[in-house]
Amino acid sequence: MVETVITVERTQTTQTTAPGGGGLSALRINIGYFQTVPGIIKIVQFLLGIICLACASPAYISATAFFLFVAVVTFIATILWIFAYFLGIREALNFAINWIFTEFINTGIATVLYFIAFVVQLAKWSSYSSASYGYGSNIAAGVFGLFNFLAYAAGTYFLYLEHKSGATI
Repeated sequence: MVETVITVERTQTTQTTAPGGGGLSALRINIGYFQTVPGIIKIVQFLLGIICLACASPAYISATAFFLFVAVVTFIATILWIFAYFLGIREALNFAINWIFTEFINTGIATVLYFIAFVVQLAKWSSYSSASYGYGSNIAAGVFGLFNFLAYAAGTYFLYLEHKSGATI
Protein backbone atom coordinates (compact mmCIF):
# COMPACT_ATOMS: atom_id res chain seq x y z
CA MET A 1 0.00 0.00 0.00
CA VAL A 2 1.28 3.43 -0.95
CA GLU A 3 1.26 6.20 1.60
CA THR A 4 0.47 9.76 0.54
CA VAL A 5 1.99 12.56 2.51
CA ILE A 6 0.17 15.91 2.49
CA THR A 7 1.93 18.96 3.83
CA VAL A 8 -0.38 21.71 5.06
CA GLU A 9 0.97 25.19 5.57
CA ARG A 10 -1.14 27.53 7.58
CA THR A 11 -1.01 31.16 6.56
CA GLN A 12 -3.07 33.90 7.99
CA THR A 13 -4.12 36.77 5.74
CA THR A 14 -5.46 39.97 7.11
CA GLN A 15 -7.28 42.58 5.17
CA THR A 16 -7.50 46.09 6.46
CA THR A 17 -9.88 48.69 5.21
CA ALA A 18 -9.94 52.36 5.77
CA PRO A 19 -12.40 53.66 8.34
CA GLY A 20 -15.84 53.78 6.82
CA GLY A 21 -14.67 51.33 4.17
CA GLY A 22 -16.76 48.98 2.20
CA GLY A 23 -18.40 49.23 -1.17
CA LEU A 24 -19.17 52.92 -0.82
CA SER A 25 -15.82 54.02 0.58
CA ALA A 26 -14.96 55.93 -2.59
CA LEU A 27 -17.92 58.26 -2.15
CA ARG A 28 -17.10 61.60 -0.59
CA ILE A 29 -19.45 64.37 0.45
CA ASN A 30 -18.65 67.35 -1.75
CA ILE A 31 -20.38 70.57 -0.75
CA GLY A 32 -17.61 72.69 -2.25
CA TYR A 33 -19.10 72.31 -5.72
CA PHE A 34 -22.29 74.01 -4.59
CA GLN A 35 -20.32 77.10 -3.59
CA THR A 36 -19.21 77.62 -7.20
CA VAL A 37 -21.26 79.40 -9.87
CA PRO A 38 -22.20 76.16 -11.73
CA GLY A 39 -23.20 74.57 -8.41
CA ILE A 40 -25.37 77.52 -7.45
CA ILE A 41 -26.99 77.42 -10.90
CA LYS A 42 -27.76 73.72 -10.40
CA ILE A 43 -29.47 74.49 -7.07
CA VAL A 44 -31.44 77.31 -8.76
CA GLN A 45 -32.54 74.86 -11.49
CA PHE A 46 -33.71 72.46 -8.78
CA LEU A 47 -35.68 75.12 -6.88
CA LEU A 48 -37.23 76.60 -10.02
CA GLY A 49 -38.18 73.08 -11.09
CA ILE A 50 -40.11 72.62 -7.85
CA ILE A 51 -41.93 75.91 -8.43
CA CYS A 52 -42.75 74.99 -12.05
CA LEU A 53 -44.15 71.63 -10.96
CA ALA A 54 -46.22 73.19 -8.19
CA CYS A 55 -47.68 75.96 -10.36
CA ALA A 56 -48.55 73.81 -13.38
CA SER A 57 -50.10 70.86 -11.54
CA PRO A 58 -52.59 69.46 -12.39
CA ALA A 59 -52.52 69.61 -16.18
CA TYR A 60 -55.85 70.87 -17.48
CA ILE A 61 -54.79 71.15 -21.13
CA SER A 62 -52.26 69.39 -23.35
CA ALA A 63 -49.85 72.34 -23.32
CA THR A 64 -49.59 72.04 -19.56
CA ALA A 65 -49.14 68.27 -19.84
CA PHE A 66 -46.13 68.85 -22.10
CA PHE A 67 -44.82 71.55 -19.76
CA LEU A 68 -45.12 69.16 -16.81
CA PHE A 69 -43.43 66.38 -18.80
CA VAL A 70 -40.44 68.65 -19.47
CA ALA A 71 -40.40 69.90 -15.88
CA VAL A 72 -40.50 66.38 -14.41
CA VAL A 73 -37.86 64.90 -16.74
CA THR A 74 -35.44 67.80 -16.24
CA PHE A 75 -36.14 67.84 -12.50
CA ILE A 76 -35.21 64.15 -12.21
CA ALA A 77 -32.08 64.66 -14.32
CA THR A 78 -31.08 67.66 -12.19
CA ILE A 79 -31.55 65.64 -9.00
CA LEU A 80 -29.33 62.89 -10.42
CA TRP A 81 -26.60 65.42 -11.30
CA ILE A 82 -26.89 67.01 -7.86
CA PHE A 83 -26.37 63.61 -6.23
CA ALA A 84 -23.48 62.86 -8.60
CA TYR A 85 -21.74 66.05 -7.50
CA PHE A 86 -22.75 65.91 -3.83
CA LEU A 87 -21.56 62.33 -3.33
CA GLY A 88 -18.58 62.57 -5.68
CA ILE A 89 -19.94 59.72 -7.80
CA ARG A 90 -18.20 61.01 -10.93
CA GLU A 91 -14.82 60.70 -9.25
CA ALA A 92 -15.63 57.36 -7.59
CA LEU A 93 -16.64 55.57 -10.78
CA ASN A 94 -13.79 54.48 -12.99
CA PHE A 95 -15.71 54.58 -16.24
CA ALA A 96 -14.35 56.02 -19.44
CA ILE A 97 -17.07 58.65 -19.61
CA ASN A 98 -16.50 62.29 -20.38
CA TRP A 99 -18.77 63.53 -17.59
CA ILE A 100 -18.55 67.19 -18.54
CA PHE A 101 -19.59 66.50 -22.13
CA THR A 102 -22.38 64.18 -20.96
CA GLU A 103 -23.74 66.83 -18.62
CA PHE A 104 -23.31 69.48 -21.33
CA ILE A 105 -25.48 67.47 -23.75
CA ASN A 106 -28.04 66.74 -21.01
CA THR A 107 -28.28 70.38 -19.96
CA GLY A 108 -28.38 71.57 -23.58
CA ILE A 109 -31.34 69.30 -24.32
CA ALA A 110 -33.05 70.49 -21.13
CA THR A 111 -32.52 74.10 -22.24
CA VAL A 112 -34.18 73.51 -25.62
CA LEU A 113 -37.05 71.57 -24.05
CA TYR A 114 -37.68 74.25 -21.43
CA PHE A 115 -37.68 76.93 -24.15
CA ILE A 116 -40.32 75.06 -26.13
CA ALA A 117 -42.32 74.22 -23.00
CA PHE A 118 -42.53 77.74 -21.57
CA VAL A 119 -43.40 79.24 -24.98
CA VAL A 120 -46.17 76.68 -25.53
CA GLN A 121 -47.43 77.09 -21.94
CA LEU A 122 -47.62 80.88 -22.13
CA ALA A 123 -49.02 80.93 -25.67
CA LYS A 124 -51.79 78.48 -24.88
CA TRP A 125 -52.82 79.93 -21.52
CA SER A 126 -52.71 83.54 -22.73
CA SER A 127 -55.54 82.71 -25.14
CA TYR A 128 -57.80 81.77 -22.21
CA SER A 129 -59.82 84.21 -20.15
CA SER A 130 -58.20 85.35 -16.92
CA ALA A 131 -61.35 84.08 -15.19
CA SER A 132 -60.54 80.50 -16.30
CA TYR A 133 -59.78 78.05 -13.52
CA GLY A 134 -56.01 77.66 -13.14
CA TYR A 135 -55.19 80.64 -15.34
CA GLY A 136 -53.01 82.50 -12.83
CA SER A 137 -51.02 79.50 -11.64
CA ASN A 138 -50.38 78.28 -15.18
CA ILE A 139 -49.22 81.71 -16.35
CA ALA A 140 -46.92 81.76 -13.31
CA ALA A 141 -45.68 78.29 -14.27
CA GLY A 142 -44.83 79.59 -17.74
CA VAL A 143 -42.96 82.58 -16.30
CA PHE A 144 -41.01 80.35 -13.91
CA GLY A 145 -40.39 78.07 -16.90
CA LEU A 146 -38.79 81.09 -18.60
CA PHE A 147 -36.59 81.63 -15.54
CA ASN A 148 -35.65 77.95 -15.49
CA PHE A 149 -34.86 78.11 -19.21
CA LEU A 150 -32.45 80.95 -18.44
CA ALA A 151 -30.91 78.94 -15.58
CA TYR A 152 -30.41 75.92 -17.84
CA ALA A 153 -28.99 78.16 -20.58
CA ALA A 154 -26.48 79.58 -18.08
CA GLY A 155 -25.62 76.06 -16.94
CA THR A 156 -25.12 74.99 -20.55
CA TYR A 157 -22.85 77.97 -21.16
CA PHE A 158 -20.64 77.20 -18.15
CA LEU A 159 -20.47 73.52 -19.12
CA TYR A 160 -19.49 74.56 -22.65
CA LEU A 161 -16.65 76.67 -21.26
CA GLU A 162 -15.54 73.80 -19.04
CA HIS A 163 -15.71 71.34 -21.94
CA LYS A 164 -13.71 73.67 -24.19
CA SER A 165 -11.01 73.98 -21.52
CA GLY A 166 -10.45 70.23 -21.82
CA ALA A 167 -11.97 69.10 -18.52
CA THR A 168 -13.43 65.58 -18.46
CA ILE A 169 -14.40 65.12 -14.80
